[in-house]
Amino acid sequence: MKIHPTAIVHPDAVLGDGVEIGPWVIIEGAVKIGARTRVGPRVTIEGHTTIGEDNEIFTGAVIGSRTQDRKFDGGISYLRIGNRNKIREYVTINPGTMSGTETVIGDDNLLMAYAHIAHDCVIHNGCTLANNGTLAGHVIVEDKAIIGGLSAVHQFVRIGKLSITGGCSKVVQDIPPFMMVDGHPASAFGINSVGLDRAGYSREEKANLKKAFKIIFRSGLILKNVIKELAQQIPASPSVDELTRFLGKSERGICG
Repeated sequence: MKIHPTAIVHPDAVLGDGVEIGPWVIIEGAVKIGARTRVGPRVTIEGHTTIGEDNEIFTGAVIGSRTQDRKFDGGISYLRIGNRNKIREYVTINPGTMSGTETVIGDDNLLMAYAHIAHDCVIHNGCTLANNGTLAGHVIVEDKAIIGGLSAVHQFVRIGKLSITGGCSKVVQDIPPFMMVDGHPASAFGINSVGLDRAGYSREEKANLKKAFKIIFRSGLILKNVIKELAQQIPASPSVDELTRFLGKSERGICG
């Protein structure tokens, strides 16, 4: 381990092999940091926070500070961060609100400068939250979703797999997998063709998703009838099944 002499590390903290702690870092309480994770200057990590291996945390990030939720009851809540994440300058991440709850961040995510992840959020793997992107409480972000800079996501919203949210968007309803949305409030305008190509989806699957887009956003049907129409008109495939599953679980409704 390399711990800069100006860093303050609580004796209860557990640091893995090869961890690097930069100048003026503060690590408070029962924090656990996995092997080879690098913590940059003036970072604060506190609370019941567990960070995995090979992460990079840049200048001034505040990780695990007490939730900003008014419902905080003073109990112990948690923050779990996986492996190989890049947490850029001045990112803030809060743990869960109520006792025993948690905020969870998976693997291989890029959280760009000044992004905020509020209490009880779940971010899956390979996601990008661009500069000043803001997630309110209880937001779920599925694999490889991209959220543009200066975008704000309302509490309890779900962001689907491989979706893209344009910069400066206001997201108040769920964004289905594979879709591109933008606006204030955000509305869908097509499928994420480039992302689908990069992820290895076939031309047939892309064609089916384009048909699904028209049924979801252009048919004028209510959500339960959209799901029926998808089942009747589009052959089953991994992508269509993923889309249908997501729609079936929507509680806030789908963005327009």
